[in-house]
Amino acid sequence: MLTINGKEYDFRGMTVAEVLKELGYGEQRVAVELNESIVPKDQYTTTTLFEGDHLEVVRFVGGG
Repeated sequence: MLTINGKEYDFRGMTVAEVLKELGYGEQRVAVELNESIVPKDQYTTTTLFEGDHLEVVRFVGGG
């Protein structure tokens, strides 16, 4: 299991890009932190998630 935004999921072996798609983020602008380190967007397709990882996804919202 791995933790994403405080909830547990079984996405082991998937990449960050695959998880974002699975969770419905699609083309939304997001920032991703993996185990307290920011993941650069160009590494989403090559960063694989493993048992015990902690992922935080923050979505950008416009407004004023």
